[in-house]
Amino acid sequence: MRNRSVADLMTPAAVAVQRGTSFKEIARLLDEYGITAVPVVDDENRPVGVVSEADLLRRHTAKDGPSTAEAMMSSPVVTARPSWTAVEAARLMERHRVKRLPVVDSEGRLIGVLSRSDLLQLFLRRDRSIQEEIREDVVVRILRLSPAAVHIDVDEGVVTLSGNLPDPGVRPVLVRLCETVDGVVEVVDRLAHEDGDADGTA
Repeated sequence: MRNRSVADLMTPAAVAVQRGTSFKEIARLLDEYGITAVPVVDDENRPVGVVSEADLLRRHTAKDGPSTAEAMMSSPVVTARPSWTAVEAARLMERHRVKRLPVVDSEGRLIGVLSRSDLLQLFLRRDRSIQEEIREDVVVRILRLSPAAVHIDVDEGVVTLSGNLPDPGVRPVLVRLCETVDGVVEVVDRLAHEDGDADGTA
């Protein structure tokens, strides 16, 4: 089982600006590339801030002070690493209330940008792919159960598990592992033990 990483989901950094980039040039780049924000980097390509559409609008409304990227950017910048999981990145976005994260390498240089829309790709996986991963990786390879032991139904990312498990201790582990599979929105537990217990909880 392999969860997709930030490196798998990010957009390679094709657009970035310098501290001295002007208001109009930033607005042109946002429009040209269909993006809502752009990282600001130093001479060594290390992110020092982010300028968003909201920053441009605030500057336009205020109509005072310099109109350079450095004057308008939000700083310090919150960054992610390419090896992080999507969950780690999503938690960082939530904690700092940001919609995108510049992705940096081990030396702090910009290599990509991860946005909320990139993370949503996880939930566009086909139900059949999710079902196959749960059966082959979770049920058979990790838990070493017979593929016939668990019936897996996936509908719009909602996984319903049913069947009889020989060991009640496997049940919560199976549910937790299914919850970590990319594309899973919810897990409905309709599993039973060999004694016939089934509670239908998630």
